[in-house]
Amino acid sequence: MFSIIIPTWNNLAFAKLCVESIRKNSAFKHQVILHINDGSDGTLQWARDEGLDYSHTTENAGICKAVNEAGGLATQDYIVYMNDDMYVCPGWDSAIADEIKKTGTDNFMFSSTMIEPTNHNNQCVIVKDYGTGIEAFNESQLLKECNTLEKADWTGATWPPTIVHRKYWLMTGGYSIELSPGVSSDDDFAMKMWYAGCRVFKGIGKSRVYHFQSKSTLRIKKNNGRKQFLMKWGINQSAFSKYYIRRGTPYTGPLTEPGDMPWETFRAWVKRKIM
Repeated sequence: MFSIIIPTWNNLAFAKLCVESIRKNSAFKHQVILHINDGSDGTLQWARDEGLDYSHTTENAGICKAVNEAGGLATQDYIVYMNDDMYVCPGWDSAIADEIKKTGTDNFMFSSTMIEPTNHNNQCVIVKDYGTGIEAFNESQLLKECNTLEKADWTGATWPPTIVHRKYWLMTGGYSIELSPGVSSDDDFAMKMWYAGCRVFKGIGKSRVYHFQSKSTLRIKKNNGRKQFLMKWGINQSAFSKYYIRRGTPYTGPLTEPGDMPWETFRAWVKRKIM
């Protein structure tokens, strides 16, 4: 039903767990596509042995190039971008399928709801610790409790797992490679969806994945994504979050046009980010 894109960088144990969870806990059969960065840890051979679709670069190409290369192999109408350090919970995909049927348009951006072990004041996640690594992962407890944890639908979908129609993936050009290796690329893609007319940015409360948190991003040399976003779009990410997609607020329906931002507030943000 979905083409699921998973970039991975010498993270074999997590990639195996992620793919295994998709196979075990999905209601539908999906196309799984890896982009393998390097792969010298055995990921490349494992993908071949498993018969997975994959793209490959000999170096770490970063998130943006990786998802675009893998996206070129997508065969299904809906593309899911997922991190390799995620474990999907039962019902994750059926909840998305239900939303697709209800929403009445293909011009949407959905996110599943992440369950994370630590709290970073993120109003879009469920905080519950089932382990921060493979050895400490309490899979049985997660499976027992994942669908009993309370979380309503929320506004402001940008973070993976994200789901868009293939038509809009192609229309927007996927992820912007000028933001490689990928800091701020999620918000940038959401802004491109906004300019493509999308006003449904919905986090689906019943679609849950466990996220081990930053098992690859901590190893990269980061781009200055906040400054790049500001220079590209003329507003910073916090303004985009507050005035455009209203991230973290309860979902009440398609978004309206962004509210007026006080000029003095905008000017102060610009000055602070550029200096």
